[in-house]
This record gives sequence, structure tokens and C-alpha cells, in this order.
Amino acid sequence: MTTGAATESRPTTLRELRESGWVSKSVKREIYDNFMLALSRGEDLFPGIIGYDDTVIPEIAIAIIAGHDMLFLGEKGQAKSRLMRLIARFLDEEVPYLDIPGCPVHEDPYKPITRMGKEFLAGRPEDEIPIRWWHRSERYAERLAPGTKFADLIGEIDPAKLAAGVSMSAEEALHFGLIPRMHRGIFAINELPELDEAVQVGLFNILEERDVQIRGYPVRFDIDVLMLFSANPATYNRSGKVIPQLKDRIGSVIHTHYPRDRQLGIEIMHQEAGLDLGGDYPVVVPYFMSEIIEQISIVARRSKYIDQASGVSARLSIANYRVMVASARRRAAILGEKPAVPRISDLGHLYSSALGKLELDLMSSHQMSERQVLEAIVAEAIRDVFREYVNKHGLEEIAEIFGRGVKIEVGDMLPSEYYAERLKRVPPVWEKAFEVNASSHPAIRASCVEFVLAGLYAEERISRTQRHGRIIYEIP
Repeated sequence: MTTGAATESRPTTLRELRESGWVSKSVKREIYDNFMLALSRGEDLFPGIIGYDDTVIPEIAIAIIAGHDMLFLGEKGQAKSRLMRLIARFLDEEVPYLDIPGCPVHEDPYKPITRMGKEFLAGRPEDEIPIRWWHRSERYAERLAPGTKFADLIGEIDPAKLAAGVSMSAEEALHFGLIPRMHRGIFAINELPELDEAVQVGLFNILEERDVQIRGYPVRFDIDVLMLFSANPATYNRSGKVIPQLKDRIGSVIHTHYPRDRQLGIEIMHQEAGLDLGGDYPVVVPYFMSEIIEQISIVARRSKYIDQASGVSARLSIANYRVMVASARRRAAILGEKPAVPRISDLGHLYSSALGKLELDLMSSHQMSERQVLEAIVAEAIRDVFREYVNKHGLEEIAEIFGRGVKIEVGDMLPSEYYAERLKRVPPVWEKAFEVNASSHPAIRASCVEFVLAGLYAEERISRTQRHGRIIYEIP
């Protein structure tokens, strides 16, 4: 991004600023200029955002070029807040402002909006007017709507100033809220429909007139701010939740979505989990285990037992992946196994990471507990992934390895050698099907065994009993 002056020689007075050739711009123009430069250079516009290249990002680009305030509309866990924060990277690195003691806003040195700012400039030589610089990292602010009051966002009359004789209609009587204080910056509000109607009216005034009205007293400022909002479709589209006048003034609605395919979801999960799989207890995660973790979220998003209006966040996959890896590492530390390899039995610990992220549909799930719903979702995810491996690699031949009349016990704390003793011969198909060398290490073989057993059980080809935290599969 560009900056108005080099940091080492940036002006410190208004005269120096004029002589430097710095040009005053609106926030939207500033973002536009930097965005178009990044676009023309082929830069990565939104680093870390996966799966939106052909859908969401082009819509944001058009909204920025159009100079629109934006609403990000989507279910939870679709990177709405992250996208809003990333727009701030298109601000200039720093912008100058008047160094006025007690001034509530960062005044443009050429165009102050407050009486305090205008009076500060009047009658002073430009070489005696101090300039400071505002970094882009401080020019973005956001607020979660629930519980937010009018005074928080817009402002309030200061009783102390009234007691001192200041008129309620005077600018000096105001205590500025967050939005006026973000003059020349970006302000974002998460969960817009949860704002009180009075606050929404105040936002309408800012979007339409760029002024502040408090208790019926309009105080006109030429507030320069890019407004960003986020909302869930279930509440945003509900009548009466957002006043029509405010909806009408929002320039662009950006529709977000969950990953369109499982591979993208896995990429997001791995990136956001941010785990170091090395260290004293290195971890090898078979790809089918990553597939199952992401498939759990996919199944939850279509489950009739889950409240789909609330959505199933990508954070479900991220938290579940971390718990799965943590369970494998715990086993490795206790049993002295290296590497640690996650198994199906490690998914038994997902209650801690998953239950708080799933909201049940009370009409469909009234006879089921949260744990029962989660167990059903996990079982369906295992079945979905297992069927893909069967269709692709012919894994039904693996069932023959286990023979008939055999019982195999599995558990998250059983040593991997236990599985190796019961599986003397590794089926050749495992080498291509699991994308790991199942014959090279007992821990990897144990993970493959548990996957196949869980898959065969999901296909109702073997039976299962559970006791004392361990599961026994039986081939009839």
C-alpha cells in the first residue's frame, strides 16, 4: 500500500505537509486507489482466504471500485469478519492529522470537520500547526451489535458540559461515539439485525447525510467513514429486524458461503488450525482422518437435527481437528509411540470441541440428546468417506483379512502394536487407498484398521459393542 510521505522524512507541520505535495483523499478514494494498484499488479488481494476466488472476492472488488458501503451476508464461520478486517490493508500506511489537544477525531489537516479543528487552524501560521500521523492499523474498528447502545456508536450529550452552560444543540455538548471517532477510517458492525431500531436510525443518518443526530439535535459533520456490516440471512431477511431505510442505503450485499467442496474445507481447516505437527511428539495425520473431520461439518450442515438457520461454522472442523491431533499426541506421550497417528477412536473426544458449536433443531431432535446427535453425525461422516474409498479402491477385499468369528478391540489408549499382532498381513490395496504406508509403522496401521472397522460397521457388515470407553468389533 502507498503512503503520503516517507516515514523518515514525513512532515511535522502543516507547511511541511503542503510542501511535500500530500493530497487529501476520502477514505473510499484512498482504498480505491490502493486496491486498483494491487489489482493491476496481480497481488493476492485477501491473503489467507480460501475458496472465494471466483465468488465472493470479485463481488468485494466491484463494491470497492463502486465506492460502496458493504454488508457481508452469510452464516457463521464464513470469514465475514476476516474479510472486513482485510479491507483495511488497502488504506494508506499512514495519514496525517492535526495534533489538537482534546480533539475527539483525527482531523484532516486541509479539511477539519469539527469547530475545534476549524478554530485551531484559524489565525495560526502554518509552520506552527503541528501534524501527527495515523497508522492504518488504528483506522479500523468493529463492534458486535448485541448490547450496543446509541451512545456507544453515535454519541451522547455530556451532562458536565450542559452544567457548564453549553447548549444541547452545540457541538461542544457532545460526547462522540465510536463512529464519529473513526472519521477517516473504517467501522464495522457484526450482526447488524441485533442493533436496536434507534441505533439503526442513527446509522441511517450517517449513511445518508453523514451527520450525527442526538436527542433530536442535528449536528452536521462531514463524517468520512467506510461502513461495513455483517449479518446472518435468517435474521437479516426477517421482517422488522433491519429498518428498510437502512437496508436501502447499504451499497452492496456480499454473499458468503461454506466451502463448495471438501478439499477446500480441508485446506481451510489445516490453515486455520495452525498446528505444528513436528516437535518432540511428531504427528502424521492420514488424509482419510482429515476427510472425516471435514465431512462431520458437511453432514452437520445438512442434518435435520441441526438448526440450519444458525449454520455450522468452519470453526467446528478446526476445533475438532485440533482435539483429534491432541488426543493422538496424548497417547504418544503416555505410550512412548512416535509418530503419533490419529485414529477413529480419537474422535470419541470430539464432544468437548463440537457440542458448543452445534445448535439443535428442537422440533426434529427433541427425543435425542446432543451427544446422540453428534454420534449420528460422526457415524454418517465415517460412512460417507468409507464408501468413497470402497468405490475408488475396492476396499471390500479388506474385509476378508479379518476373517470370520474374530473380535477386535479398539480404543484411543491401546498401543499400536496391539493392532499389528492382529493384522499380520497388510492388504496391498491399503498402500494406494490410504495414501500412507500402512506396512511401515504400527501406528499408521492401527489408524487404517480402525477406519476400516468403523466403515464396515457403518455399512452394517460387522457388529459393535462398547464398554468402559473401548469398542469391540465382531466379524460374525
